[in-house]
Amino acid sequence: MSYTSPGGFDDPFAEQRRVRELLSQETRHLIIQLVLGHPAHLVSLAELDYMIPKNEAAILDQLEKLQEAGVLDVYVHEPNASTRNLPSKFWGPTEHGIEILYEHNFLRGVPIARAVYEETQKSERVVRHEGAPRPDLPEAVTEALEFDEPESET
Repeated sequence: MSYTSPGGFDDPFAEQRRVRELLSQETRHLIIQLVLGHPAHLVSLAELDYMIPKNEAAILDQLEKLQEAGVLDVYVHEPNASTRNLPSKFWGPTEHGIEILYEHNFLRGVPIARAVYEETQKSERVVRHEGAPRPDLPEAVTEALEFDEPESET
C-alpha cells in the first residue's frame, strides 16, 4: 500500500517514517529500552514507573500506542495466593514488534540495555516485582532476544 502525499505523489517512505517516529518518541523509546534490558523482557507498570521519569498516566498512554502499533502487548500471569502482592500484568514485545525492532536495529542494543538495567539501582519494591513469576513470551520472541553473555573474568 502506498501513501499519497497532499501534493499528490506516492511516498514509499511514509511507513518507515511513521515507525521511526513511533520508536523515537522519548517515553516510548525508554519503554522499549527497558523491555529489551529486563532479564525476562516483560516489565510491570511499577517497574516502568520507577525507571522512567514520567507519571504513570503518561507511561500508560505510550504503552497503549506501542500496543496499537503491535510492538508490545500485555502478557498476564494468573495470580495466586503466593503472588498476591506481586504484579500479574506485564508488557513485552510481540513477534511483529520483534520484526520492527530488528528492522530498526534495536535488537543490536540488547546486551547494552541489559547491562544498563542490571547496573541501575532499584527500590525494594522494584526488586520484588523483578522477581515476580511471569508468563512465557512466544518462542520466536524469546529466541530473537537471546544473546551470548560474555564470560566473566574471575
